Amino acid sequence: MIGLALKLLRDELSEYVFRNKRPGDSITQDDIILHNIALMESENSSDLSNKLVITLVNTEEESTLKNRSNALKTPNGIKYVEPPVFLNLYILISSTLGQDLQDAYEFALHRLSLVIQFFQTKKNFTIKNSPFTTISNDTNILQEIKDDLRLNVELYTLTFEQINHLWGSLGGKQVPFAMYKIRLVKIQEDTKVIAPIIEEIRTDS
Repeated sequence: MIGLALKLLRDELSEYVFRNKRPGDSITQDDIILHNIALMESENSSDLSNKLVITLVNTEEESTLKNRSNALKTPNGIKYVEPPVFLNLYILISSTLGQDLQDAYEFALHRLSLVIQFFQTKKNFTIKNSPFTTISNDTNILQEIKDDLRLNVELYTLTFEQINHLWGSLGGKQVPFAMYKIRLVKIQEDTKVIAPIIEEIRTDS
């Protein structure tokens, strides 16, 4: 589910950035990617240059939805199922620099502006309101899972100290970036126990 949630955002963001890029910007829809920005300083760093890179940097359980009943009423009785885990995801969107572009930093800043502009315009995401995602046509994904994809995205501001720790832990040089908090990603195993309806109460002594 985490991967699907980020793929949904990636698909919608890539379409927006591609349609609103500046003249002369060579970025394509395939250049908005899900990847680990920590590999920017590795030998294959060229794979991450001149792109918008979406990286998951933290997960957090939504505490307000933690204590829920595991008993659900059905026409056939009571269904016992462990309540789902609702996660908040923290993603880092990095606008990396192109090595062969004279105005690489300026293009990177403009792309980051488009990211912020996009999420300012659209904060809530579902399959139905996301026409550019390929998830909706994927027959390998259950419809129930698609229906559970309901994401709320908000900009998450870091302090200078947190920024220093973040990029230090990623082991790379800082590039233009923004962090977002995504609520709520539902995680639930498809297991359940059904108890029959109580039809008779015995009071044997």
